[in-house]
This record gives sequence, structure tokens and C-alpha cells, in this order.
Amino acid sequence: MPNLQNAKKALRQAKKRALLNTAKKLAIKDSFKTTLKAATKDEALKAIRLAQKALGKAAKHGTIKKNTAARKLSRLMKKVNALK
Repeated sequence: MPNLQNAKKALRQAKKRALLNTAKKLAIKDSFKTTLKAATKDEALKAIRLAQKALGKAAKHGTIKKNTAARKLSRLMKKVNALK
């Protein structure tokens, strides 16, 4: 346990940020799963907007890096475009 006041605050902030980061990463994973499980290409394209939104928010807030978000979106789009 931290003894100093600023160490206690840092611990509170770290816990709060960890929860937010976990939630953002789960949103990305869920949106990817729904996109890949889509029956048709049209459904997948609708679902990909949610994935793009989740990736953008995570990159904007520093949960994942900007290039990581771009790479993940690129790979997802490649899979969706391969659908018939």
C-alpha cells in the first residue's frame, strides 16, 4: 500500500485507467467478432463502422497506438473484402 498522498492518488488513477483501457480493448474485440461473423458482405460493412469507431477512440485516447489501429483496420477490411 502506498503511504504518500500522491502515491495513493497515482494508484487510484492507474486502476481507473486500467478499467477504461480494458473496456476499450473489449469493444474492439467484440466489434471485430461481429464483423467477421456477419452473414453477408453488406452486414459486415455495416458492422465494420463500429469497429472503425472503436479503433479510432482507442487510438485517440492512447489505449493503442495509431499505427496499430490502422494495421488492425486494414487487416479487417482485407478479410471483409474477401467475403462474397
